[in-house]
Amino acid sequence: MYAAIVVLTAMGLLLGYSLGMAAKYLKVEKDPLVDEIEDMLPGTNCGQCGLPGCSSAAQALAAHEAPVTLCPPGGKALAQQLADKLSVSVDLSGMEEEAPAFARIKEDQCNGCTRCYKVCATDAIMGANRQIHTVFTEACNGCGKCVDVCPTNGLVLVPETPTLRTWRWSKPEAR
Repeated sequence: MYAAIVVLTAMGLLLGYSLGMAAKYLKVEKDPLVDEIEDMLPGTNCGQCGLPGCSSAAQALAAHEAPVTLCPPGGKALAQQLADKLSVSVDLSGMEEEAPAFARIKEDQCNGCTRCYKVCATDAIMGANRQIHTVFTEACNGCGKCVDVCPTNGLVLVPETPTLRTWRWSKPEAR
């Protein structure tokens, strides 16, 4: 019995050491610009930009293969930050500034088909089969994918109502 414990401990130490050395010497170097851009993006992997996630969007931006206005949840502020980071000029007149929105479920129309939470990238929808679902507004990024797949039109995007915690004084117009 003690021999088995010693052998398994030695194997564990040897394999752990070899995995640590392999991670150290076989590490793939990434472009630091891609990491900085990925940190700037929302990180929800919602796919609204047409790319499969924020990491691939960061790679496309670093390679100048995608416009800096590709991220709808980021809005004009993120597009300007990305343009400054990549030292490119950007025309923000075509981007419309959307008010933050989130999905809301109409309980009288929800039949519990579970299609909405299968497409939700941020896991903001909770529910079970043949049960009424609910939306966690803190996690919802307002992408609208759930609204598109709902067969009963039981989901709608509603603008966020300002509360004391989220209300901000609007910026004065330049004259």
